[in-house]
Amino acid sequence: MAAPGAAEQCWLRAARDFVRRALAGPDGQEAEALEAVLRCLRSAGGGALPLGYSFISISDLQHQQHIPCCSHLSWSTKEFKEWSHQGQGALPVQHTLPRTYLILVGYLADGRQENKEKLVDGCLYVKDNTGIIPCELLHFELDWLDSLFVFPSWSYIPQTDQSAAGYLEILVDPVPVNAPKEVLHSIPVASPVPAEPLLTSRIPHKKRSKLTVAGELTRLGPLLCVHHKTFFFLFLKCFASAVCVPVLVQKPSQLLWHHVFQLGQRYTITGLSMSSLKKSGQTMFITSASSCLLPYCAEQVREQPPDSASQGESTQSSSLETAEQLSCSLQLEAEEERPRPAKESKIISYVGFVTKVLNVQAGLFLLDNQVCLCLAYQPLLNSARGLRPGACVELIDVHLLQKPLASFPFTVLGACLNSMVVLKSFSRLSTRYEPLASSGNLCLQLLFRFNLGMPLYLWLVSLLETFEQRFSCFFGRRRLLSSMHQNPGAAEKFLVPLLQAMVPDREEARDIYNEILSEIHQCPLQKYLTLNPPCQAPSLSAVCRVAEQKSWEGFSPSQLLSPLEAQHMGTQELNRRLAWSYCTLSAESFQPQLILVGVLRVSSRSSSLQLQDKSSALRCEISRKDGSPFAQTALIGSLVQVENYQLVVERFLKTDFPSWEHLENLEHVREKKTSVYVQFYLEDVQVLHAAEGQIQKGLRRGNSSSLRNKKDGGTTSELETPEAKMLKLEDPKADTGRDENCQGGQSSPRTTSCVSQLFLVTQKEGLMSRNYQLPAEGHKEEAQELQCCFQATVLWLGRPQLWSYPRETGNPLELEDTGCDGKEGVTQQEQALLLFMGRSLRWFRFLHVDGLYRFTVPCCSDLEVFYKLCSPPVPATFLSRPSCPPSCLLVEDSWHLEHETWISCLPEHQLTALSVLRGMDQRTASIPEVLSSSFTGSLVSFCGEIVERTLCASPKNEKPPGHPKQTGTLLSRDHSVKLSVSAAPGSPVVMDIYITATYLQHLRGLLPGAKILFQNLERKISRFHNVYCTYIASSCVNILSLPASHLPFPSSPAGEASSPSLVFLSSLRPQLQNVAQARILCHLSCVLTVSLQWICSLCSCIFKEGAGGGWNR
Repeated sequence: MAAPGAAEQCWLRAARDFVRRALAGPDGQEAEALEAVLRCLRSAGGGALPLGYSFISISDLQHQQHIPCCSHLSWSTKEFKEWSHQGQGALPVQHTLPRTYLILVGYLADGRQENKEKLVDGCLYVKDNTGIIPCELLHFELDWLDSLFVFPSWSYIPQTDQSAAGYLEILVDPVPVNAPKEVLHSIPVASPVPAEPLLTSRIPHKKRSKLTVAGELTRLGPLLCVHHKTFFFLFLKCFASAVCVPVLVQKPSQLLWHHVFQLGQRYTITGLSMSSLKKSGQTMFITSASSCLLPYCAEQVREQPPDSASQGESTQSSSLETAEQLSCSLQLEAEEERPRPAKESKIISYVGFVTKVLNVQAGLFLLDNQVCLCLAYQPLLNSARGLRPGACVELIDVHLLQKPLASFPFTVLGACLNSMVVLKSFSRLSTRYEPLASSGNLCLQLLFRFNLGMPLYLWLVSLLETFEQRFSCFFGRRRLLSSMHQNPGAAEKFLVPLLQAMVPDREEARDIYNEILSEIHQCPLQKYLTLNPPCQAPSLSAVCRVAEQKSWEGFSPSQLLSPLEAQHMGTQELNRRLAWSYCTLSAESFQPQLILVGVLRVSSRSSSLQLQDKSSALRCEISRKDGSPFAQTALIGSLVQVENYQLVVERFLKTDFPSWEHLENLEHVREKKTSVYVQFYLEDVQVLHAAEGQIQKGLRRGNSSSLRNKKDGGTTSELETPEAKMLKLEDPKADTGRDENCQGGQSSPRTTSCVSQLFLVTQKEGLMSRNYQLPAEGHKEEAQELQCCFQATVLWLGRPQLWSYPRETGNPLELEDTGCDGKEGVTQQEQALLLFMGRSLRWFRFLHVDGLYRFTVPCCSDLEVFYKLCSPPVPATFLSRPSCPPSCLLVEDSWHLEHETWISCLPEHQLTALSVLRGMDQRTASIPEVLSSSFTGSLVSFCGEIVERTLCASPKNEKPPGHPKQTGTLLSRDHSVKLSVSAAPGSPVVMDIYITATYLQHLRGLLPGAKILFQNLERKISRFHNVYCTYIASSCVNILSLPASHLPFPSSPAGEASSPSLVFLSSLRPQLQNVAQARILCHLSCVLTVSLQWICSLCSCIFKEGAGGGWNR
């Protein structure tokens, strides 16, 4: 260990280096500066140098210190422990600031730079030659400005974003390195009593000379910043009366006065002129460039007669340009008045400790764990610096609002422009600082745009918080909350229509000057009404949870069966009919009304469309009101909002009821499960944030094999990652320019070229598990489980095209020179069988017959790519069949599908050519045609409305398809569902369709009332010559229209639609035509005829008397 003398010399060398680097001026007087600093340190340390401390510059502090810390130059360890222990009183679970042994020396400044006064914001800074950092002081004197100080006790608080610098909290008054100079002089003063008549006199303001006013500070307004100009108001009271005069301070060099003023103290302000507001005519004093702020001292002032203020040399009064700009910029609409009597808020003062920062961007802080402080209606105190948990604040003239929002748990203290927020002491806890966003703050923008009251504002904040929590992991917080006039962000698109419905446009605007200057106080916080939120947008996990709860509320198995039908059922049939039921819910089924918001994704494992947020995923079925299939691949990855929808809860029960008489005894219910999904129309979807084109991203990455990277912290699951959104070619008319990362030459493996191929879908089979094997690389083929997949037959249209990024895609409707000349040879040559497995299953919901699509292979320049990858995992015997297309292609995971148009939308000459290529037209028959005895086809396609859905047992002689261990459905594999489908509502012609339970895991939306297009069903005839259809491996269904959303009873059994409404015969008018279906309540007066029918308890078929007297089905 070095001797004490040597240690001191080493410390002095470090001090000399620090002064040379951080404090030396242009004159190079380093020795004088060092001597002054050392003299100040000896004075603070009792004559000894603090050898245990190190000097630190502003730059080193900002770049090297990443956690909150504090430094106390003259404190002992005991004093520091006592100070830390006192800071944990309000929040004992928080850690106190760790102590560092650093010496901070710098200049106090206001941020002004030469010719850049617009940067002055009224804040204080500590600076040296290496940098500048904001600081907060509890006490400030004007003569401290631009003086060199040693700061004996301070805390450094970094931001939550570690890439940005923090700020300083000056715990005790700094020690000046050089003694300040005192200037005393006598000045003429006009007290507020004689000055007040000047504001109301008729003498033109420009005729009056500048004057000096003295008085007691009664109110200090917040710093207001408009159009990069900052100003504030203060009010001086006469020493002997209650007369007050307003003073506007707007010169950049005078904004620091705001840190000096203290309520109840007496001040003198010189060089004041008078002006008035154009709109209201209110007059006030305004500081000029020569104005000075001095402490009031009776011995140094002499009173000035009021008449002399209007005599002598006239001076040009300062304009209220800043004030008028503020008034123009806040053309805010008044909140809609309600018929209910509004409650009056109380104005109180309050002192408390900040215990939690609820939302700094919204200006919400929790005081003493029981009161919410809202600072949104006035600018936050120094951008919320110092308002950390553990800080003590004093609130003067704030509004007390009891329960402004029904769902908000705290009483609210709202600070308006007439209120004062004073920081009394800094926090001693180790908490970071989250700065207030100076621009793009959506909360405050919407508050001012719609002039919201406190109840609506709190509701807005809660919606925005939930929105950000749910979707920031997908798009990033900045992109999600961006607010631009011509390009609003997703959150703004979501919130603005809701606010417009709550606050209709009105001409009345918020008058902030009247709020500040009027003797009778008026502000948005004066009156309020407790708000019950009109709607909600909870997380998808909460939506599913609430939907499941509602589906079981008041549920009883007896509701699913009519007593007349149930009493004739056997035990097996009774429990089977109870095994599957459903419940439909709409937005109005929830209180408040529920809005669905989610990212539209598609699962590669189940191929289902899903709405997803951070909490969960909700499967969905999308239809179009015109009956065409949903094929908008560009919507994948988009953030969407849906207000009109049907939330379907499928209920699955395992019961052992011995008979129908025990249905009320729920002890026989052994297991309850649910499956929730939502169905809606594409026309009811509002896109809040459109998915970006991803082909370009794939090209820039130069990776065509996988798109599994994470984005913005999103989690990777079975759903497609954000990079796997639908890839949409952007800027199609751009030239053949290259991306900056692309390499020249088409043969380069990292080129930005891509290959595309247009094709027409002629046939599509359903999704199911098939015996298609994918042999593992480097290993022999082994027995594997069945692969979930589907296949489609397509026609290649033209040859593959090579694109460069970016390049014009061309007109897809030109069919890319297919050479459609009607020759039969073209059909076999251009036909292909596409196999979709693995991640390519995501295209199942978008691929439909008669649709024109385009495959794009990114980062590829091989025009033979669609012909080389012809090694499908199917048996060779399958490929040798005559019916199999010669080209069998396995769709790769990295290929991107894009829907172009429908064949029905093509011009007539192209439609004729394609009809020749297709060879035959896939005709959709009608249900009466299929039921006709003259119908000869075995595979049929038709559309109809589901009338009834019944769960029944599969025939014993039929083996259910699929692997015995196959999972995915909550129904037993020996069950089947029978759909009774009619050609039109009310039609007596009904077709029965049987679907085994193993197929149902991929089929949703098969509800009574839905109109469905069934494709490639197998037509069968029973031995009793009844025609019915079965769903087989090649079958497929599309939902053309959803069930009517106005069904009176949302809870429905599995086998029948909701019951019609109950009416009386007396309520039906004789002249009423086309009466809707209804249940009639009446008295039976006469029976004209009776027919009896026997129904099979197993399959619900009607028994008929045979020719020999027996009974047949």
